[in-house]
Amino acid sequence: MYGLGADAANADAVAKIYALKGRPSAHPVIVHLADAERLDEWAVDVPDGARKLAHAFWPGPLTLVLKRAPHVPDAVTGGQDTVGLRVPSHPVAQALLAAFGGEHGGRRFGGVAAPSANKFGRVSPTLAEHVFADFALAVPLILDGGATNVGIESTIVDLSGERPVC
Repeated sequence: MYGLGADAANADAVAKIYALKGRPSAHPVIVHLADAERLDEWAVDVPDGARKLAHAFWPGPLTLVLKRAPHVPDAVTGGQDTVGLRVPSHPVAQALLAAFGGEHGGRRFGGVAAPSANKFGRVSPTLAEHVFADFALAVPLILDGGATNVGIESTIVDLSGERPVC
């Protein structure tokens, strides 16, 4: 599906996503990464099970919920102690993430906060035209990657506690 993207290390940029979508600020957004090697930039105490799942299913529609690193802004996590991380498989998303490098406190963190590109509570878009229909010129750029295979969100596995939860 299509997503709205902002530098995940930049709370002001992420706040613009919430405002544009009309999304409640207590609802966390997923941080999209270029590859699994960036897990430790965004999470702490990453369990071996998370690394095994990432190795097996990334890139792909799997979101891992892990304990957040200290620099991760509340704007991304909805004020929670965890962060959702994903490596998407679409080639346009992969190219964008590979080229992107956010910065916080003099360190580079290449993560893009990217919820679905639709108004809060509406159906997730599968075409660039759907994004334009919801937002028109309110978004500065729409990367048209063609029709997406599916319009459903990823599988979410929470590994932040003692036992994994799906």
